[in-house]
Amino acid sequence: MGPMIRTEEEEDCMSPPWLMPMLRGSYFVPCSIHADSNKNECNLFCLDCAGNAFCSYCLVKHKDHRVVQIRRSSYHNVVRVNEIQKYIDISCVQTYIINSAKIVFLNERPQPRIGKGVTNTCEICCRSLLDSFRFCSLGCKLGGMKRGDQSLTFSFKGKHGREYQGGSESDEATTPTKMRKTNAFNRLMSGLSISTVRFDDYGPGGDQRSSSSGDEGGFNFSPGTPPIYNHRNSSRRKGVPHRAPF
Repeated sequence: MGPMIRTEEEEDCMSPPWLMPMLRGSYFVPCSIHADSNKNECNLFCLDCAGNAFCSYCLVKHKDHRVVQIRRSSYHNVVRVNEIQKYIDISCVQTYIINSAKIVFLNERPQPRIGKGVTNTCEICCRSLLDSFRFCSLGCKLGGMKRGDQSLTFSFKGKHGREYQGGSESDEATTPTKMRKTNAFNRLMSGLSISTVRFDDYGPGGDQRSSSSGDEGGFNFSPGTPPIYNHRNSSRRKGVPHRAPF
């Protein structure tokens, strides 16, 4: 029995309607509307309109729309992970780091010759991959879905049992664990600033001055350590400066 081929209706249910127009779009061409303007290359795509790519001057027409920026890497179109993963499930697709940003390729990148020692390749275009991935691009994952693999989907609903509402889990996102750690660190630093005895409370001889307020004593978690005062260095005369040889 051969592999099951999905119909177009089934593919639309597993992938958003804007995905195929985004993959097939023509990018980095001059904008026909702003042909006389500088930096008029079409590198933006609107997920709500699912039309042609447009330039930054046309962005005013897509106010409050979901817009992603298409970039170039090695003559191939890419999109940043923290932009696209808000809207589709990119699992099984290998990501790359370009200019300190994690990106994913839009379309397949056939590799004519596989290097020695390669143990895992893309199931569609045979590009070498890390062992934990199956595809090298979003287009290749879509190709795997067309072959009838029921485990593949771009929808968060099929993965988590409910529709994803557009929340982002980017690399810079603040997680509850990070928030707890930050709050704990702030409380720790606040306590240290109260409990630590200031240098101004000590005289030149190292004796502690009397404080006019007794409130600070109630906040000390541990006895303050007086600053180290080196009497030897204070009584030493400054030597004659020596000039460097010419």
